[in-house]
Amino acid sequence: MKKFLTTAFLFTLATFMFAQAAPAAPVKSLFEGQFLAHLSLAIAAAGCGLAQGKAVVAACEGIARNPQAAGNIRTTMIIGLALIEALVIYVLVAAFAVK
Repeated sequence: MKKFLTTAFLFTLATFMFAQAAPAAPVKSLFEGQFLAHLSLAIAAAGCGLAQGKAVVAACEGIARNPQAAGNIRTTMIIGLALIEALVIYVLVAAFAVK
């Protein structure tokens, strides 16, 4: 994960360093507007995917250890997944508000 983040950071940095064309319009800061909205949406979606994967794995392990509690575990997992997914929806709404 550390290598991936380092590579992504260096790629983004190189993209901005080696840009050759001069902008015709006033340049917005990198952390204004649509770029920041899209970046935050990508980070939220990645975090959501990781969290949902961990939740499902933990629920499957719990059901495997105690099959009689499968109904309670499944209900709790679905509520947790809905709350995790709600965080990404909040970021999506914020991204639309920026545009």
